[in-house]
Amino acid sequence: MLSSNNQFSALKNKQVLLTGGCGFIGSEITKQLSKAGAKITIIDNLSSGKERHIRGLKGITLLKGDLSDTNLVKKAVKNQEYIIHLAALPFIPDSYHYPMEFFEVNVNATINLALAAIKEKKVKRFVHISSSEIYGSSRYSPMDENHPTTPHSTYAVSKLAGERVVYTLHKEHELPVVIIRPFNSFGPNITQPYIIPEIIGQILKGRKELTLGNIHSKRDLTFVSDTARGIILPLITDGVIGETINVGSERAVAIKDLVKIISELMSKDVQIKIDASRFRPYDVDSLICDYGRANRLLGWKPEVSIADGLKMTIKWMVNNKIELTSFKGWTSSYRKDHNDKT
Repeated sequence: MLSSNNQFSALKNKQVLLTGGCGFIGSEITKQLSKAGAKITIIDNLSSGKERHIRGLKGITLLKGDLSDTNLVKKAVKNQEYIIHLAALPFIPDSYHYPMEFFEVNVNATINLALAAIKEKKVKRFVHISSSEIYGSSRYSPMDENHPTTPHSTYAVSKLAGERVVYTLHKEHELPVVIIRPFNSFGPNITQPYIIPEIIGQILKGRKELTLGNIHSKRDLTFVSDTARGIILPLITDGVIGETINVGSERAVAIKDLVKIISELMSKDVQIKIDASRFRPYDVDSLICDYGRANRLLGWKPEVSIADGLKMTIKWMVNNKIELTSFKGWTSSYRKDHNDKT
């Protein structure tokens, strides 16, 4: 298998606009593009992303601001050959309390970016990042791109609306769109209190009894470097414009089993205490990806095992003294990082 920088050599000196490039998946995409020699422009409002995630990488211009800012977006899109649209409000519990904000960012700001790309007329590829959450609970497994879409959260509805409007703009204006639906990603630089950093964080605090919600739900887990590779590949792959493509591992793990794997990797003996307040009001029971289309069209498949990915994630959290406290309100109130805030 070619290393990412060799695999993406066609992007050397190419202009790539990346929204949300300082965040979790975004910073990994930035790293892989930088290694390939691309010229990257990032738009990020740093609401959850951090500048230090991209510090030291070459070929980067960071524009701090929101995608709702039409003038900023127009400036960012100018002369861009490729666009990866990743920026979003991503944390599902937030969407219960701030549904309008989720639609403003995940739908309206997406339209703003897409319209600017259409007017620019130089864009060769517009890769829009959707989410596996749009499917809802699996009706069959593994879940391919034709699986029914029955979103179980306002977040998921906003992501479905975002991808639908991008697709119709593709049809109406020939915007060269590729839609990627990532399943659950994990790894270093994670910025939200998702289940993996939640489990690791509780163990690092010395807890012998972990407080969790629905431990029977199953999630398809993909290491962040694999997810990023699946997002970049459509930029340089022929015959994919207009396609919708799943990126996931086809390796589903129940939360209770995830606790066992992580605790063993950390050499800790823990028990689980169920906290009913942590249950989501309309949870997804199971997400298991069929990545056959990604393999067929992009030559993509996951390369990092769950165990190896978890080892790297644990090491990152320990070395950086990362603490992502449980959800307690709007985004700025539940993230705490012992490193600098940028």
